[in-house]
Amino acid sequence: MATSWAQLAERGRGPQAVDTWLRGAGQVMFQNNPLTGLLFLAGIYWGASLWVAVAATAGLVVATATARQLVRVDTVSLRSGLYGFNGLLVGAGVATFVHGEGFLAAAYVTLGAVVSVYAMSALSAVLAAWRTPALTSPFVLVCCWMLLAAYGLSRLSISGLGPAVLPHVAAPGTSAALLAPLFLLEAWLKGVGQVFLIGNAVTGVIFVVALAVSSWRAALFALLGSAVGMGTALAFGANRAAVGEGLYGFSAVLTAIAVGATFYPSSVRTTGVALVAAVFTAIVQAGLDVALQPLGIPTLTSPFVFVTWLFLLPHLQLAPVPHAPLTPVPHAPLAGPTVKGGT
Repeated sequence: MATSWAQLAERGRGPQAVDTWLRGAGQVMFQNNPLTGLLFLAGIYWGASLWVAVAATAGLVVATATARQLVRVDTVSLRSGLYGFNGLLVGAGVATFVHGEGFLAAAYVTLGAVVSVYAMSALSAVLAAWRTPALTSPFVLVCCWMLLAAYGLSRLSISGLGPAVLPHVAAPGTSAALLAPLFLLEAWLKGVGQVFLIGNAVTGVIFVVALAVSSWRAALFALLGSAVGMGTALAFGANRAAVGEGLYGFSAVLTAIAVGATFYPSSVRTTGVALVAAVFTAIVQAGLDVALQPLGIPTLTSPFVFVTWLFLLPHLQLAPVPHAPLTPVPHAPLAGPTVKGGT
């Protein structure tokens, strides 16, 4: 079945475009697999509002078209979906938090998707010197600016976010309630769903299945990352409501997959490093939540980006001794994007 689809995707422009879009959706969690991408989209449509789901899909399609027609990136990166996933996340993020009059919200989503491609190209070129991928940093950069701008634009409004306030000491939760099995199970699964800004346990299950279709290790590390992020937050007394919505799990999910199942070879040492990275991601999540409170914007996936860079930049040799030179699994272009032709 997979072979038949791959052959079809190479023969016609329509199937090839769909294949590229689906791979772009899959790349949000490092999977260059169209079936994974299709299941990710199914999970989005299940757990998100119709507007958010449509905006995420539009962001994916617009970003891919921008990369192909305006930026003209290299074919391998384009076909792997590497210029679509940040557009998808920008579409979901802007649609989740920003509302506008008439067509303005749609125009805002479209603008963000277009700019995400240029941000991806720019950041990939800069980070190529350190042989480090851009990850979701284009999404974080573009979406943060667009959310901040909405506070100053009268025809746009921010919703779903708490008011901008000065940092304050977190109130402790109730221990018995925090350890209720149903609470823990839902928070664990929501941590996976929140990668796409969706606090829905069923969506989290769909995403885990989608990962398992492509890589059982990625699915395992997604579950481990969510559990570690949630456990760390509970152990240190983080806000109960935030823990319950999976908000301490999603960045740890991405960090765990990146370090444990994507950029380093499989080994016991790699697993240990991935777990340490996931724990620290939850700490960074708490710190950035406090730092961004006065601005009234969410951290998005910035804890994942910062911590994963921290663990990738040293280019650790984690294979069993004697080990071969590290060859990271490609995610974002590790050499600056190639621009072809144009006038």
